[in-house]
Amino acid sequence: MREAGVDEPRPADAIVVFGAAEYVGHPSPVYRARLDHAYDLFQRGLAPVIITTGGAGKDPHFSEGQVGRDYLEARGIPDVNLIAETQGGNTDESTQRVAVIMHANGMHSGLLVSDAYHLYRAKQMMAREGVTVYISPRPGSVPKTAFARWMAALRESFSYMLYRAHVR
Repeated sequence: MREAGVDEPRPADAIVVFGAAEYVGHPSPVYRARLDHAYDLFQRGLAPVIITTGGAGKDPHFSEGQVGRDYLEARGIPDVNLIAETQGGNTDESTQRVAVIMHANGMHSGLLVSDAYHLYRAKQMMAREGVTVYISPRPGSVPKTAFARWMAALRESFSYMLYRAHVR
């Protein structure tokens, strides 16, 4: 999982933030860190739009995508610069839905924000949807211990193999 150490912030048509848990309308600490990283990339002028992703999960009143969008708007990003993908139940569904949103809006490149070990799989999925992809992991998302890094790599490798078996 060499990609876990890659950070390639560069101009793109959109910054895409993959959801993580939300708690009664508030982003979890992990999701907030992803959103804050996307905020910083947006402030640097790397993309004119941020797309937040994620469905409702266990809480039918809130979706990760909408919670992320609302959080970024509260931080001062104008509504016209925010899009929420609110139906994706997993990474594969979110990448498909984001690609449709991007293509419908004439966007062709995305700067993906998630955790380091998740980005390889997300990048492959977005590229398969015809989007030029760059990645920028949230700071501090590489697990600290060798065992935790091994477990993260194993989980993502297994998830990627399942995805590849499904798309054949």
